[in-house]
Amino acid sequence: MPDPHSDTEPRPEPPAPKSLFSRLKSLLRPNPPTGRAEIRAVLEAAHDHSILDGESYAMISGALTVADKTVADIMVSRSRMDMLDISRPLADLMPEITDTGHSRFPVYEGDRDNIVGVLLTKDLLLALSDHALNIRTLIRPAVFIPETKRLNELLHDFRMSRNHLAIVVDEHGGISGLVTMEDVLEQIVGDIEDEFDDTDEKTIFRTGENSWRAMGTTEIDDFNETFGVHLPDQDCDTLNGWLAAEIGHIPRRGERLESQGLAFTVVGADGKRARWLHVQRLESPSPTTPPAQDDAA
Repeated sequence: MPDPHSDTEPRPEPPAPKSLFSRLKSLLRPNPPTGRAEIRAVLEAAHDHSILDGESYAMISGALTVADKTVADIMVSRSRMDMLDISRPLADLMPEITDTGHSRFPVYEGDRDNIVGVLLTKDLLLALSDHALNIRTLIRPAVFIPETKRLNELLHDFRMSRNHLAIVVDEHGGISGLVTMEDVLEQIVGDIEDEFDDTDEKTIFRTGENSWRAMGTTEIDDFNETFGVHLPDQDCDTLNGWLAAEIGHIPRRGERLESQGLAFTVVGADGKRARWLHVQRLESPSPTTPPAQDDAA
C-alpha cells in the first residue's frame, strides 16, 4: 500500500509484451489473407517489421513452397542415381557403398529400370559377420511414386510409413529418379548435412590406402597441404569452386576429373554445388600435373 504522506505516485506496471500471434494478428486487420500469395505478403511484412526473424521466415516460406512443388521439382534424376546391381559379388559392391556414403541404395537386377528393392547400409553392416551372406535377404521393398506427387503429400507418407526413400516413375512406368525425406525437409529448413558432417573442422576422410572422401567446402589451401598438390586458389577458395571452374559448370554427381596425379569423382551434389567428392591417387600422374620445381632455380 502506498505511503499517503509520500509525494511519489506508484509506477504503473509495464504492459505485457505482445505474443507473436498477437503481433501477426495485428497485421491481418482489416483484410485477412485469402490465398497463398497474400499469406506470403503478410509473412514479408512480418519479417520487415521484425516480428519474424530470418530463420523463422525462411522456414515458414519453405513450408508454403513445399505445398506448391511436386516430386519432379527436386528429385535426383535417373542418370545421377547411385544404384547397386544385385548380381555383383558383395566384395565388388563394398567400395561403391563406402565411397558414396549413402544410408540407402536402390537395388536393381538385369536392367536399371528393374528395381527390386532398397538396401539399407545399416542392415548390411549388421550382417557382415555372416560369411554366407546373401544380399537378397537384406533387400527391403521399394516405394514407387509418380513425378506429379506433391511434396507435402510425400512428406506425410514418409512420416506415416517410416520410409525415407522413394523411387520416382514417369507416366509410362519407367524410372525417372529418386527422392528422399532429406530432400523434402531441405525445402523447408535449408541444407541438411549428412552423416559425414558431424564436425566443422575435418573435411577430408581417408577411405582406403589411396582414396579419400572430401567435402566440397574443403578449403583449397587445406587440400593442397594435405595432398601436396598445387590446385590454384586465385579465383576460388573451396574444392567445389575449383572443380566448377575446371569443368565450366556446377558439378554433377558422377562427373570425373583428373588433375595433378589425382582423380576427382563427384559422389554427392545438388543443384548448387558438389557436396562430396571421392579423391583417388593415380598410379601415374595426370598430364595436367605441374612439373617438379627445380631446386636450383
